[in-house]
Amino acid sequence: MILEQIDPKILELAKQSDRDLDEIYKNIDSVCLKNSDRILSAFIENNVSYTDFADINGYGNYDTGRDKLERIFATVLGCEDALVRPHIMSGTNALYLAFSALLKYGDTMISLTGTPYDSLQEMIGLYGDSSQSLKAHGVKYEQIDLVDNEFDEEAIVNRLKRNDVKLVEIQRSRGYSSRLSLTIEKIEHLIRRIREVNTDVIIMVDNCYGELVEDREPGHAGADIVVGSLMKNLGGGVASTGGYVAGRKDLIAMVADRLTAPGLGKEQGANFNLNNSFFKGLFMAPSAVRSALKTAVFSAYMMEKLGYQNVSPRYDAYRTDIIQTVELGDKDSLVLFTQGLQESSPVDSFVKVLPAPMPGYPFDEVMACGAFTQGSTIELSADAPVIPPYTLYMQGGLSLEYGKLSVMLALTKAMKKEA
Repeated sequence: MILEQIDPKILELAKQSDRDLDEIYKNIDSVCLKNSDRILSAFIENNVSYTDFADINGYGNYDTGRDKLERIFATVLGCEDALVRPHIMSGTNALYLAFSALLKYGDTMISLTGTPYDSLQEMIGLYGDSSQSLKAHGVKYEQIDLVDNEFDEEAIVNRLKRNDVKLVEIQRSRGYSSRLSLTIEKIEHLIRRIREVNTDVIIMVDNCYGELVEDREPGHAGADIVVGSLMKNLGGGVASTGGYVAGRKDLIAMVADRLTAPGLGKEQGANFNLNNSFFKGLFMAPSAVRSALKTAVFSAYMMEKLGYQNVSPRYDAYRTDIIQTVELGDKDSLVLFTQGLQESSPVDSFVKVLPAPMPGYPFDEVMACGAFTQGSTIELSADAPVIPPYTLYMQGGLSLEYGKLSVMLALTKAMKKEA
């Protein structure tokens, strides 16, 4: 039994956390209720029927269930239209699909949040020699770094006054960086400032890890395009693949043409009998995100009280994504902690986690992901580049109880190493 393996000191601290975190948990519950209301209302307004779960094969023509699903996603994300497909296999794939549809030879894109997430860098062409990178197709790339976790508004506004930029991209989550994730309020404020000087530039938000953490989405804040993966928040731990691109109707039409072919657009694409899991995943998503957030808060509390350095966000901080980080200081501690999470996973608990190369990443990675869906990050997982300061990135947790067990076992293993 896992409880029998956990250090008594950690068990006692976990009991104290229930009392200290009660108000934080209640605030998370309140956001969950609001998001659940928006999703349930969208289901009812769109007359979701059992027949919408039917398997449509071949070309996928006349899939009314898929059409309803995409209308619901658009509503939930505050957008005009959406493309929700099993053919989009990851968040990176969704981003590449949107970029390649909207950016052509000679166009300029700007990252407004500095250097993007590792797996996007080769896609853009910041390193590597892929003939399919944006750079290889003649797209120009610029970036404007954050300043003390804030947008550099003056630099952004001055640059966009020149009206020669096709698209700007905002990465809501921190990725593999020490910066904080961005709130919807900050994104909305920046979008308003941009629109004061430039009404044409496409504003795109990478929404991965952030969906349903707050009670509004980037679409509600004025974003033109919002992109994410169903193996993260909006899949609810039920969807086994898939991704989405939501936004303005004209832009979604362009992305759909890029996914299928001009003239086919959104009308084709078999659902592989996944409509049921996509509907159910979205329906369960507020609850899954709530559990992931509570697991992150619990993890931060435990690590702070046990003296870990650079725990971010702090346990009592306002959150806008499900990611929790902690600096473990050395390679052995990083590997041991990750092994503890893997050993308490429901799937592949017998697998020994070791640093290894991973496609799309420039450094060896260590990863714990004993999940029902390979690569799922709404289920409790953790990964890290094996480089100083050996920062672990944790996310997910389908229930607080399972999350507690895994985190407590990982902390116990790390304490034994220190002893």
